[in-house]
Amino acid sequence: MHKIFVSATNTDIGKTYASKLLLRHYASYGYRVGALKPIETGVSAIPQDGQALLSLAQQLNPKLNHLEVNDIVPIQLKLPAAPFVANHAQDIDLTPITRALMALEPFCDIVIIEGAGGLLVPIDAHTMLIDLITLCQAKTLLISHCHLGCINDTLLNLRLLQAYNITPALAFNCKEQDLEHFQKISQPYFDAHCKPYYLLKHDIKALGDTLLEF
Repeated sequence: MHKIFVSATNTDIGKTYASKLLLRHYASYGYRVGALKPIETGVSAIPQDGQALLSLAQQLNPKLNHLEVNDIVPIQLKLPAAPFVANHAQDIDLTPITRALMALEPFCDIVIIEGAGGLLVPIDAHTMLIDLITLCQAKTLLISHCHLGCINDTLLNLRLLQAYNITPALAFNCKEQDLEHFQKISQPYFDAHCKPYYLLKHDIKALGDTLLEF
């Protein structure tokens, strides 16, 4: 089973959007797709991101119709904050994440694992979000934004991943109104130093294929 961890340079960069694009892309190839949201905070009733992922995954892979949202969001916290804060600085048992991933394996060829916030979001005193990549033994997709400052934000995250011996695929979530600015202000640097990189949704086929080759 292929496992792809979707992270980003910060919150609200496009992890859920990218995850949905990848689910649809792989399903178009005939793969049985699934999704996992290991940790979601800000949950008052239903984990919204997890429900969105599950609904699409079930639409694309009916073998998952027996699942409920709690099956793919094993850790849920009420406060919309880093898990460390939302759980009052208490240790968090990560075993439910690995159990949820194992439960998907009989029904999936590819599982998209969506992170929460950025790579250095603290889960508890011992663990950051980046540690879930190793825990899940997943390939990594890093999503960055296209606004001014994306060079700095992207390089910080790439160097962090390098320090953890993780080689990611890099993609930019450029909204139409941002694309021209990105091409003029930031893209020349990425062309010189960070190829290959991809643009969501324009390069989803090449991005998806690359992630399977890692």
